Amino acid sequence: MASHAPPSAATPPTSAFSVWQRVFRGYGPLAVFAVLLVVMALVVPSTVPKTTGLTAASTGSGTAYTPGQLASGSSSASGPASTAGTHSSTSSSSKVTTPGGSVTSGASGSTTAPGVVSSCAGEQVPGDPYSPPCISFSGSNGGATSKGVTANAINISYRVTDDQSFQQTLAQLAGASLQDTNADTERTITTLAQYFNTHFQFYGRKMVINFFNGQGSLTNELQGNGQAQADADALTVGQQMKAFGDISAESEPYADALERQGVLGFGDPYMSAEWHEQHAPYDWSIAVDGTVVASLSADYALQKLCPAGTPAAYAGGSLKNAPRKFATLAPENSFYQESVDVSRNMLTQGGCNPGDNVEYALDLGTESNQATNIIAKLQSDGVTTILCGCDPIIPVFLSGVAARQNYFPEFIITGTALTDADIVGQLWNPAFTAHAFGISPSEAEVPSTQTVGYEAYKTVRSDEPAFYVDLIYEQMDMLAIGLQMAGPDLTPENFMKGMFAYPAKLGPDGLWQFSPSEFTAPDDVREICWSPTTISPYNQKEGAYIGTSNARWTLGQIPKGPPGCPIPTS
Repeated sequence: MASHAPPSAATPPTSAFSVWQRVFRGYGPLAVFAVLLVVMALVVPSTVPKTTGLTAASTGSGTAYTPGQLASGSSSASGPASTAGTHSSTSSSSKVTTPGGSVTSGASGSTTAPGVVSSCAGEQVPGDPYSPPCISFSGSNGGATSKGVTANAINISYRVTDDQSFQQTLAQLAGASLQDTNADTERTITTLAQYFNTHFQFYGRKMVINFFNGQGSLTNELQGNGQAQADADALTVGQQMKAFGDISAESEPYADALERQGVLGFGDPYMSAEWHEQHAPYDWSIAVDGTVVASLSADYALQKLCPAGTPAAYAGGSLKNAPRKFATLAPENSFYQESVDVSRNMLTQGGCNPGDNVEYALDLGTESNQATNIIAKLQSDGVTTILCGCDPIIPVFLSGVAARQNYFPEFIITGTALTDADIVGQLWNPAFTAHAFGISPSEAEVPSTQTVGYEAYKTVRSDEPAFYVDLIYEQMDMLAIGLQMAGPDLTPENFMKGMFAYPAKLGPDGLWQFSPSEFTAPDDVREICWSPTTISPYNQKEGAYIGTSNARWTLGQIPKGPPGCPIPTS
């Protein structure tokens, strides 16, 4: 990356997230090749950001916090008060608290008034499109309000595994070095934690991150195996480290096991809305829930491409303008197929035959061979239009096989993984990629030195962050928003209530909003088309996705009519 002058500490990042942050957010399971992060305990106190022109809103002397002021309702701590893992935080006196009540000093028996929470003008981090509202705080935070929470610290765990195959494969395909060293990622995590601790309101506490070497394998877990090892790792987090949350919950077995230990998990891979509701208040993710992805994809097809039998205008070769025949393509794992069922049922109910449902194994060792068989089946069945809910590797193989067979179907992007990113679209066979279009939650890409995560890092340090700084930033951003919105009485229940109270924000990574049926972000999309001649702003190479307009759609808002993309000439 080129050097980039760090902005002022009082001026937060304002530009769009990078392609790689969307890559890993958009397809949660493949965060596997960015998770070997070694992290340190961080000791930076939290404060309200020092920003000129901001004054606290006049509310007399402020109002005493009770659960529900920031996160409506009240809740008791979900577990015994504890410090976490190998890190300890001590306060000047031993204090016991009841949520929303006074704080009692264990040393003298005297009472201390609860802390005072006041709103202040504007946003907590002015210029950050996803910033929560500005909050000021003084006084007692209640001390140990939940497992993993003390008066000074919020203990967060990170599981380190040995899975590196996706990263290595992508690096080989891209002909680039995409791997970070442990030192790179450790430094980036440390720096971003300092950024969040100094820019967000954590009520006198700081985010403290502990890493541990897990027994589990993300590769195994993503294929539906390894539950015993995931359980053992979650037991370490919940019982030994006593963490409040874990920011490496990137498989269903591990996220589920953390929930059973009463630990918040961040990063679950495309689990359905129903799954998140069943795991409330514990599981959150920057990977859009599978129900939202499936529903938006089906809605796009219904409004733009259906009914089946209409001309496949965006196909090529012998398929061009042939009657549309659909197929869905996604991994065989049951939790992904649940989302495929949602999409296919919507298409059927809308009078559009979804056609074949093609499943494949998330196995890098066989994806090349699988691609040969998949293309043979699709071509034999006369499929003109593929709805791809794929990982970022198999389209590379699919496009090569298809081009050799002169098979050029419409390839519908559904916003998952590298399928909506310039740098991977550039890896596909160009004759195949010319027929790719669809929807994406991300905004247009920007140079890698103008991303939110990169600039946040640069407010703290002048050297270069890890390549995956944006993935790291976004995962931590979701956590930080919830920590601030929960208020000083931090419990899993108040974290959830705070997230639900977070005002909807539209930024460069789409619409962020949370509710009893929304535990992931974002939940809106724009229409994109592959342009083989457009220069990507990310890497200044030929080939990029372009938007058809400035419009963004949530479910039910996609207008009826043909796609807005130019029709390929061949």
